[in-house]
Parts: sequence; structure tokens; C-alpha cells
Amino acid sequence: MQNGKLNTQPADRQPVRQGLTVKIETAQVSRLGNRVENQDRARIILQDGRALLLVADGMGGHVGGDIAAETAVEALAQAYQEQASQLDPAEFLRSSIIAAHRAVVDLRNELESELRPRTTITAALITAGMVRWAHVGDSRVYFIRDREVIERTRDHSAVEILAQQGLLDDNELAMHPLRNFVDQCLGGDPELPTIDISDPHPLLAGDVVLLCTDGFWSPFTDTQLARAMGEQLELQASLEALALEAELRATPVSDNVTAVALRWPG
Repeated sequence: MQNGKLNTQPADRQPVRQGLTVKIETAQVSRLGNRVENQDRARIILQDGRALLLVADGMGGHVGGDIAAETAVEALAQAYQEQASQLDPAEFLRSSIIAAHRAVVDLRNELESELRPRTTITAALITAGMVRWAHVGDSRVYFIRDREVIERTRDHSAVEILAQQGLLDDNELAMHPLRNFVDQCLGGDPELPTIDISDPHPLLAGDVVLLCTDGFWSPFTDTQLARAMGEQLELQASLEALALEAELRATPVSDNVTAVALRWPG
């Protein structure tokens, strides 16, 4: 993980020009929570003003969840390294997640288990001053500007559908007994999962892109996360404080708590 330094002068709120060398501030954290093992995986790759952020959550209750998450992250990272010089963001996100899914499906042959490994995935690609993201499952991407969530991913779960229909509010969703059940993931059956890919978003100075597992986001409202991540503190310190708070709020049943974040420079 590489951490740049932010200019402390007021941001001019303009996109950084393509081709301009910038120092991008990033942060990464992963806590065990109250689990026996950590099945989350995360990665940040910085290269020539571009960045790829990845978070995967190996699905509990399935043999090899940690291996599934690691395999997915490695597959996307390898695809990025191979295609970095000629990336089409949307096509890269789609094709690399499909490749990751197939790699996780193939794990069943190695593990020789009736329970097939599964994992969520989130990926955010930053290139030419724009961000685009994709996800499968209930790990999330938050796009934060001026201490507000401009946009976030919508979980592939039954309770998220109920929330979007106005039948559950944030508090009810967080406490719902089926909150941890997802209906889309990488691995398991060979059939391709639903892959949601965002539109491109221009990055302005101070914008934060946050990727996290449900162990990180579930104890907080969107507003709480946005305000904490929008503070003008070192990004790593903010992320570590939130991860610890998430674990404490969920104790004694805290899941693994994992997140990566990027703040666009000004």
C-alpha cells in the first residue's frame, strides 16, 4: 500500500487534468472481528496516476471462503497488470470480474468439497481523473463528496430490494435476520452472476472512494460514514478509527472488518 500526501491548501474543486502527475492518498485496513479467521481480502494498485481498488469478502459458511476472496482479488489484479496500458474501464471491469468468477468456480476441483467457495467482489478503477466501479454481492462502494454520499452500490440481497421499495429503513435493514444473505456472488454455480457497473464519474479535489465489506459498513448509516470519511484527517487514521468502531459496535458477533479508500488530491 502506498500513501501520498495531500496539499493542505483549499481545493479549487476542479478535476485534475489528464496527464498531470498527482499524488493519490490511499488507505487500507482489515480487522478480524470476533471471527476465527479473516476471509476478507483487499488490494490497492497505484500506477502512473491510475489506481485499482479491490475488496472481496469470502462468504462465511462455505469451505474456502478465504481462498475464494484471494483468488478473485488476484485475478483482477493480474488482469489489470496485463491491460493497464490500454484499458477500457467498463470492459475491463466486466471481463476481469467474469474471469475472477470462473477462477473461483474452478476452485471446487482443487478443494474436492461439496461446498463450493464463494465471495463478493467490489472493484473501483480510477483513470484519467475519472472513477468507475463494479460489484457483485453486498460489499459496497461509496462515492463521497463534501461529506455526503453522492452514490453507492446497491447490495445484491433480498433485504436491499425491500429497502429500495421503502419497506425497510436503514435501522430495520441493519437488524433484519436475512441481512447477511446475498443472492449474487462469485463462485458456486458456473452461471455468470449479475455484475453492476457504474457510469463514469469525474473526480474533484477531496472526493473519497470507499470500498468495504459488510462488516465495515453495517454498523453505520450512510450519513455517518460520509461525515467520518469527509473529515480533513489523514485517510489512514480515519479508516482505522471507523474499522475499530465498527468492530466494537458489533461485538460479540463482529464480522471481519475490511476497507480500502482513496482521496483525490487538490
